[in-house]
Amino acid sequence: MSVILSIGIGLLLLFLIAGIAVALRVTWRLTHPVRKPINMEPGDFGICHAESIQFQSREQAIALAGWYLSAEKNGYKANGSTLLFAHGYSQNRLEPHLPALSLAARLLEAGFDVLMFDFRNAGESSDSLTTIGLREQQDLLGAIDYAASVHPEKRLGVVGFSMGAATALLVGGVDSRIQAIVADSPFYSLQEYLEENLPQWTGLPRFPFNWFILTFSPLLLGANPRHVKPYQAVKEAEKPILFIHGTNDLTIPTANSERLHTLAQDEDSALWLVPDAGHVRSYALVPEEYAERVISFLEKAMGRK
Repeated sequence: MSVILSIGIGLLLLFLIAGIAVALRVTWRLTHPVRKPINMEPGDFGICHAESIQFQSREQAIALAGWYLSAEKNGYKANGSTLLFAHGYSQNRLEPHLPALSLAARLLEAGFDVLMFDFRNAGESSDSLTTIGLREQQDLLGAIDYAASVHPEKRLGVVGFSMGAATALLVGGVDSRIQAIVADSPFYSLQEYLEENLPQWTGLPRFPFNWFILTFSPLLLGANPRHVKPYQAVKEAEKPILFIHGTNDLTIPTANSERLHTLAQDEDSALWLVPDAGHVRSYALVPEEYAERVISFLEKAMGRK
C-alpha cells in the first residue's frame, strides 16, 4: 500500500511540476510578444510634419519612443488640445488594424495635436514585461507628463485601443489632467477577462492550466491581473468617456463596454456599438462615421470648462 501511495504522490508531484512549467512558459510568451516593426510613416498618410520624441515612463528605467504630431505645423488651425493614443496588446503606435495614422490625420485636420507612442516592450521603446495594462499605466503617465511639460497650455485627452483602452481608463479616469477618454474595445476587469478567455490566448485547456497560470505567474513575475480593474477607475471618473465596441468582437466581447458604460458618472459619456465590427475594427469598417463621432465627442468634452 505504501508503494502505491508513494507512486501516486510521485505522479502528482510530476503533474504539478509539469503544469507549472507549461504555465510559466506560456506566461513568458504572453508577456514577451514579438515586437512588430514601425513600418509605416506619418508621411504615408499625408502628415507632412512629425516630431520624433523620446521620454521616460514614470518607471524611470523605461524609455518610450513616439511621434508628436502638431496640427499647426501640419497647416491646420489648432484647437488647443492634445490627444494621446494608447495602443493594444502586442501592437505599437501604428495600431495597424485601424491604422492609427489614418485616424491621427483626421484628428489633426480637426485641430487636435496627437501624441503617438510605443508602450514598453513594443515598437522602439525599452525592453520589459508586457503586463496588459498593469505597468503600462506608468508609461501612459509618462506620456501625459511629457505632453503637459512641453505644451502646458494644451488640454489633454486619451484615445485607447483594447489594452490601451483599458489603460486609458485606468489612468485617465483618475488623472485630473485628462479631460476626456475614448475607449475602443476595452475589457472590464483583467482577472475576470483572463479567467473566461485565457484558453483563446494559450491554446491550452481551461482546466487545469487557467489555475496554474493565474496562481503561479503573478508570484514569479510580480504582475497580478487582479490589480488591473478598469471598472473601478470608471466609477471614479468625473469626465466624459466614449466607449466604442464592435458587435462581432470575439476577442473582448461587447458586454465589457456595455458594463463599463453603466458605471460612467458623467452625463456626456456614451456607448457606440458598431454593427458587425470585430476587435478594434470599427474604424476600418466605418472610418468616416468613426472619425465624425470621435471628433464631435472630443470637441464637446474638451471644450467644457
